[in-house]
Amino acid sequence: MSIWGGHVNRLMVEDVHSYYGDAHVLDGVSLHVNQGEIVALLGRNGMGKTSLISSIMGLAEPQVKQGSIMWQGQELRGLQPHEIARRKIALVPQGRRLFPSLNVTEHLTMLKSRDSKKGWTIERIFELFPRLEERKHHGGNQLSGGERQMLAIARALMIDPELILMDEPSEGLAPVMVQHLESIIIELKAAGLGILLVEQNLYSALEVCDRAYVMEIGKIVFEASTQELKADQSALMDYLVVS
Repeated sequence: MSIWGGHVNRLMVEDVHSYYGDAHVLDGVSLHVNQGEIVALLGRNGMGKTSLISSIMGLAEPQVKQGSIMWQGQELRGLQPHEIARRKIALVPQGRRLFPSLNVTEHLTMLKSRDSKKGWTIERIFELFPRLEERKHHGGNQLSGGERQMLAIARALMIDPELILMDEPSEGLAPVMVQHLESIIIELKAAGLGILLVEQNLYSALEVCDRAYVMEIGKIVFEASTQELKADQSALMDYLVVS
């Protein structure tokens, strides 16, 4: 495996080209995420961020026609989403995508036996998210926006991931819940997880990430550490329309 900044690279995306039909939505995208690192993927709406997440997870669309997606030295391209999940990569999708008919506990046990004592358990989840324990008998449609986001993250943790892809986790949340979400993301990093974070809330992303990539029209146009990006006001204005 290659080394960057003293860390073993876990996720390596190299020259990925993806298409919706004839529409070329990812045009030679390359990035990497190390173990225990939070990497933000920033950009305006419609620039290809969710398409990249979908490409990494092996979803049916968009179709990856060129490039490599390596995880711990093994190629993911061509695998089905459930095969990728078995390799300890979890997705927290945009919009949460919970099941209205399932309660909190059922969401958490659908991927793992509630009696399993390995890795992330329900008890450990409830320590991280005490509110979910209080609401454990409530259905997905009975939870607040913040509670639904907690459950979406908790459900992803139940596969014992080493990498989590988070797509717009702060979307629709009140500022106090965004701050709570930031603390959870930092806690997951401390537990050794790598996180690829797609986020429209620039300031929230910069509170938690170590590095950031900026996408524009299907391409990575800028890469920097958090401190470098914060200091580069011209890049913020050019690519992210921050005033």
